[in-house]
Amino acid sequence: MRPMARRARAQLRADALDVAAELFVGGRFGMPELAARLGVSRQTLYSEFGDRQGVASALVLRATERFLDGIEAALARERDLHAAWVAAVAAALRRAADDSLLKALLTGDQAVFGSGAEEIVVAARDRAAGYLRRQWPELDAESVGLAAETAARLTVSHIVLPLAPPERIAEQVATAVVRIARGPGL
Repeated sequence: MRPMARRARAQLRADALDVAAELFVGGRFGMPELAARLGVSRQTLYSEFGDRQGVASALVLRATERFLDGIEAALARERDLHAAWVAAVAAALRRAADDSLLKALLTGDQAVFGSGAEEIVVAARDRAAGYLRRQWPELDAESVGLAAETAARLTVSHIVLPLAPPERIAEQVATAVVRIARGPGL
């Protein structure tokens, strides 16, 4: 495929995912609606994504990557373990509050996405644990894994049902996670 054709295909894919996200949030997600909004044939969409589930899977993947990139960037801005977790949890809470699609994925709001929340939680856990192991190699690997799992699950829980302001939630989750990450002997 030529470079210009590759760019055009990538742009179509990006545009299709942007419009699909809008349609999903508006409750009108379907291939005919998507094709009409993009001004392309349904066959073009089927060639790119396979089917409606292919579009949904691509949306989940993109939303997950963007979400995790934000969390990892927040972790990376801090050198202190506690401050890193406060920043990461706060970033996750802000992103979910501002992103209707992400919030729907995390709350299991739409069946078309399947186990979107599970995929996001597992990916967040794995990526956070990997980052922590690289940044703080002196921490016990098992404790880091448990800390990352706890952070992911607590953060999603607070996205679904926030009981306090985001800053307070971030501080509380970070405190618990750091205690777990440091392990029993540290």
